[in-house]
Amino acid sequence: MKKWMIVCSALLLTVTVTGCSQQKEMMPVSGTIDHTLVTNVVDSKGTGIGSAELTETSAGVRVRLQLKGLEPGEKAIHFHEVGKCDPPDFTTSGSHVNPAKKQHGFDNPKGYHAGDLPNLKVNKNGIVDLEITTPNVTLEKGKSNSLLDEDGSTMIIHEKKDDYVTDPSGNSGNRIACGIIK
Repeated sequence: MKKWMIVCSALLLTVTVTGCSQQKEMMPVSGTIDHTLVTNVVDSKGTGIGSAELTETSAGVRVRLQLKGLEPGEKAIHFHEVGKCDPPDFTTSGSHVNPAKKQHGFDNPKGYHAGDLPNLKVNKNGIVDLEITTPNVTLEKGKSNSLLDEDGSTMIIHEKKDDYVTDPSGNSGNRIACGIIK
């Protein structure tokens, strides 16, 4: 009996240690999460300033931003069509994601782009800790509004707030930060 208890204890310990050492796979919660990815965000000098976590949910793509080192105030944020972040101006990221070929801006009667997002607020310490969800894009490959097409996409932050009307980018100024989505 004592030998049997030692064998069972050893077996239980092996299963426990093996189970703990395995990398956990993220499982959907109530079927709402299909895909999550994290992108590093860099400023115009190429220095890392934080991250963006993108998660496909039943309501759309949820973006969780955790950034530091930005000038306080409202800033425009958009998804752009090319997965390149070449500092200092990030122009290699192309235009906004816009498969429907609409004009820019939530308040534009001829708009808005799928890549348009609500302005973000940078606090007085230069920090952004924000979560937004957009139903206008997906992380599902093969869809016309997918951020994960052949060349990927980018998330761009501009120096000023988006006026939600002016085509093509809401009079939001220069591109000051970028994260590649692939």
